[in-house]
Amino acid sequence: MSRVSPPAREAVALSPPAREAVALSPPAREAVALSPPARAAAAPSPPARVAEALTAERPLAGFTVAITADRRRDELAALLERRGARVQVAPALRIVPIEDDQRLRECTEDLVRRPPTIAFVSTGIGVRGWMEAAEGWGLADGLAAALRGTYLVARGAKARGALRAAGLADQWSPESEACEDVLAHLLDRGVRGERIAVQLHGEEQPEFIDALRSAGAEVVEAFVYRWVPPTDPAPVRRLVDAVVARQVDAVTFTSAPATEAVLAAAGRARPRVLAAFSDGVLAACVGPVTAAPLREAGVPCLAPERARLGALARAIIDELPRRATSMHVAGSTVSLRGHAVVVDGVLRPLAQAPMAVLRALAAAGGRVLSRAELLATLPRGSDEHAVEMAVTRLRAALGGPELVQTVVKRGYRLRLD
Repeated sequence: MSRVSPPAREAVALSPPAREAVALSPPAREAVALSPPARAAAAPSPPARVAEALTAERPLAGFTVAITADRRRDELAALLERRGARVQVAPALRIVPIEDDQRLRECTEDLVRRPPTIAFVSTGIGVRGWMEAAEGWGLADGLAAALRGTYLVARGAKARGALRAAGLADQWSPESEACEDVLAHLLDRGVRGERIAVQLHGEEQPEFIDALRSAGAEVVEAFVYRWVPPTDPAPVRRLVDAVVARQVDAVTFTSAPATEAVLAAAGRARPRVLAAFSDGVLAACVGPVTAAPLREAGVPCLAPERARLGALARAIIDELPRRATSMHVAGSTVSLRGHAVVVDGVLRPLAQAPMAVLRALAAAGGRVLSRAELLATLPRGSDEHAVEMAVTRLRAALGGPELVQTVVKRGYRLRLD
């Protein structure tokens, strides 16, 4: 089951569709050498515009999903492509090791000499990176022993899993995976006189740290990695444009910093991006922490109950087909998807202009739209001849002229049943 804020609830036996040309630069090497570097995105070829039978195995055929993650983006892309989605990759941030690991080494040596009484680990990647760095310094056994003797708190399942892989076990973890709940738990437990080690997740947390220190704790901060802007910001800028134009059906977010980065990249277009997420583009977040920046802005988000990539993919697979607009036109069942239309169970990809015309005609509910009204839906610089060409291509894609009716001297309409 998925948990979603209102109004949203958060095919073809061929080779997977090419990913959109949003990821143009090679992906950055993963931080702290935690996993093999993501493979570079191959230059995609244009998707073939051919009719295909929609199948249950590919329920996302006809939909476009954007991925803002850097780490594990290939894994999420594969899950979605396997189900028929066209994928755009636009990493909003990347993870890099801290510039000077001497600070982390000195922190680790200090904790080995004087073990903490409480330790809080916030991310799985941070735990693994810290242990690997300590191994290189000959401090892994000492760090594990220091953490083993503490009241160990893990922010979520990924951090807990990384601890267990290191032979450690947490004593407590919040269901929400929110740092605010960790802070409330520690303050309720009492921290005066305690020595607390805090593994930070890519950025400073002054409010969290200051609250512990104000309550009488000694806090040792462990910086393992940090978030930085992508090497090439162009893919994120193009993603912002695509969201505003409703040219993607869903955007996935796997971290709160990435969510904030996309909103920051929007700049003056931020209100239009938020409007698109509220009406037309699904904001799909891996969990409530990731969704928080959008929800605070009033955006409904899809978020699975378990913060896992697989659960996120399944939630999208369930949700997007439910969002498709379906209608009966001239005896046929027609369903509109992001870049395709399904006519009597056959998926027919559409170019941007004929799809824009079809959406306008569908929204009109059988009412006649003039050429001028349809022209307003096309890219700037188009003329009435472009409207006629779009209608011609739309009819060809739909399988014949009978679904789109010409009303002499007035315009066009769908022949709704």
